[in-house]
Amino acid sequence: MIYYFLWNYPNIMLAAGAAFVFLATIIGLGKFKDKLPADEGRDFAVDGKLSKGKPRGAGIVFIFAFVIGTLLFCPIKIEYCIYLLLILIEMYTGFLDDAAKKPWGRVKKGILDLVISLTIGLTYVFYNGCRFDMLIVDHTIEVPAALLVVLIAALVWGSINVTNCADGVDGLSGTLVIITIVSFYVADLAFDRFYKFNYLMIYMMVAILAYLWFNAGPSILMMGDAGSRAMGVFISIVALKSGLPLLYIPFALILALDGGLGLFKVSVIKITKKKDFMNKIRTPLHDHVRKNIEVPWSNNQVVMRFAILQTIISIVTIYTFVR
Repeated sequence: MIYYFLWNYPNIMLAAGAAFVFLATIIGLGKFKDKLPADEGRDFAVDGKLSKGKPRGAGIVFIFAFVIGTLLFCPIKIEYCIYLLLILIEMYTGFLDDAAKKPWGRVKKGILDLVISLTIGLTYVFYNGCRFDMLIVDHTIEVPAALLVVLIAALVWGSINVTNCADGVDGLSGTLVIITIVSFYVADLAFDRFYKFNYLMIYMMVAILAYLWFNAGPSILMMGDAGSRAMGVFISIVALKSGLPLLYIPFALILALDGGLGLFKVSVIKITKKKDFMNKIRTPLHDHVRKNIEVPWSNNQVVMRFAILQTIISIVTIYTFVR
């Protein structure tokens, strides 16, 4: 791999990898966007029909660019290779759903997500053990292995689904994921635990930025499940590798609220049979603020205001808990 030739020049290696990922994504999306499946529009989403006919599934391009760039320009470990493989699997299953004439059911996708989530849990515990720092960083706990695998699986599964549900406004999901990654990157400067995993973080951010070049509103293509589900896997792994997984809550809070409230609402209604539960809140939240408030937000306002809120939350969290 190329990093063997640049081992003594880590900054050059990192910059070269970032440039490769960006250019590969830009060129790949420009060349293959017309070969991606066309979106059918969504009846239930605000302005969902406006996306009809746009290329969907662009995640297959920027995730591949990220993985190839990582393998070429990052001193990689077996653990990281397993994570990359699982991200690719999540991306590919998402793309198959994007390309399917009839969308996959929730049960099918849920089972696939669960398998990926459990595998990540087992992989993490095998290579890293069971110790974690709490938000107050001078307190460390050790969790029983079996319980930790289950908790990690819950984190990964939740991250996949909230990220996917938040992908409904041009540029929103990608922007919030970048802020989450940057937040963990800044927090880790105090601990330096990632062991070159920060390379992967930078390469993923660059890949998403290249995608946003085409997806900034009004978009000309969309990432689809191929992108959103893979990004959800990645940021959950970032949280784990930071050694401070509880920071996922504040660092991805807006993402989790936007995509997660809908999952919570549907779950409660199914369990309690109370169809009027949260009936005044439209989910995802990005649809609520675009349709159900007195002065509706434009798409650009949704992206900017959600991004501003998440940035402020991350800054406060870093200065409160990371010492």
